[in-house]
Amino acid sequence: MSVNAGARLDRLPMSGFHRRIMWLIGIGMFFDGFDIYVASTVLGATLKSGFSTLGQNALFVSLTFLGMMLGSLATGFLGDRYGRRFTYQTNLMVFGVASLGAALAPNMTVLIACRFVMGLGLGAENVVGYSTLTEFAPPASRGKLQGLMAVFVVSGLPVAGLIGLLLIPVLGWRGMFVLGGIGAIGVWYARKSLPESPRWLESAGHDKEAEAILSTIEAEVKAEHGNAPLPVPVQKPLIAPSRELGSLFSGVMLPRMIVGCVTLIVINTLLYGFVTWLPTFFVHQGFSIAKSFGFALVMSLGAPLGSGFGALTADRLGRKKTIIGASLFAIVFGSIYPFVSNEVLLPIVGLLLVIPIYVLVALLFAIYVPELFPTEVRLRASGICNTLGRGATIITPFIVVALFAHYGVIGVLALMIGLLAIQIVVVGALGVESTGQRLEDIQPSGATARHEVGADARVSPLK
Repeated sequence: MSVNAGARLDRLPMSGFHRRIMWLIGIGMFFDGFDIYVASTVLGATLKSGFSTLGQNALFVSLTFLGMMLGSLATGFLGDRYGRRFTYQTNLMVFGVASLGAALAPNMTVLIACRFVMGLGLGAENVVGYSTLTEFAPPASRGKLQGLMAVFVVSGLPVAGLIGLLLIPVLGWRGMFVLGGIGAIGVWYARKSLPESPRWLESAGHDKEAEAILSTIEAEVKAEHGNAPLPVPVQKPLIAPSRELGSLFSGVMLPRMIVGCVTLIVINTLLYGFVTWLPTFFVHQGFSIAKSFGFALVMSLGAPLGSGFGALTADRLGRKKTIIGASLFAIVFGSIYPFVSNEVLLPIVGLLLVIPIYVLVALLFAIYVPELFPTEVRLRASGICNTLGRGATIITPFIVVALFAHYGVIGVLALMIGLLAIQIVVVGALGVESTGQRLEDIQPSGATARHEVGADARVSPLK
């Protein structure tokens, strides 16, 4: 008997079950963001105390991104092979334990090694968290729920800064790692109650487990809504996408991989080639350190504002329109920004530039890219796209430094504007509109290397 997991999940009305899933995954994603941004507070303290040198700090940052890149790639294959639940619990434990190990590091070499291991878990969480929620969320609310997940992540930026300001003078930089590690392990324990994705279970042939979980979810939702009959699920597709990795790089799936890779390279470059360099730009433009950090703080408010706006508009305006519109707004304010010198207008125009950047963060990381791919290969495809995006962050600092040295902030923003223009063309020409659609309906009917799905046969190749 066919389980028809996707259709049965998609017919469910929004309920406490969906909100519980969002919060439990979201809190883990918050600590992911917290641990990513904790470097900016910790490294200043280690440098000031003599625990580290500038060169060691640079290695700390580089190995963090290398770990995140490898973690993104590995979790894609693990998640599609062993399941979503196994993967998101494993990566939480990895970066939780490594964070506690970092708090006990006797020297900077050990701290850097622990940070690399943390990076593996951090990169994995970004892939599996978004993709897992995608497979549970109702189509009409999927954009909102996924976008709110991005708000959880970016909230780690101001929270890490505020806690660092309060905690480091009292307990030292080690306290930041203790807090992050305990938080991650606490979420790991709370998330033990989260079910495996029935979509993945069915795709992997575990029909009994999928049926048991679906029956429990349906009973909970029906009870919450007065035991009203649930809508009849739509018929399950007669064919299912191939689980073969090669199917992602041929036929109708190739344009989706191009969209996913290009957009994540662009948004990672915007974040780590512009946003994180703001204090440095301000200092080199002649502002005091205090004023530079003040300007950067005002502009950082665009992170939760932009992500929240993306969450609220993705289901209303549509994915492609929002991505293209936010890219255009970023181009406009990016073109204005270098020519503003007034100390009042500068952070305001900067804020108006950062907001559309973080609209793109919500749309691309959290919503659009996980929707592009079938359940059978969703994590692998998302992992590959994230790996290339993270890989861009390794070379971005060198490009930014060279451009800033020769052309100033105009050169840096010219690069960002060029990438945004490429993104508009790629999404406009190759992107699909997924707003309000079931995940199974988004997938192309002509995908290569697809397989029949019957009651007893799952992998019978079509010739």
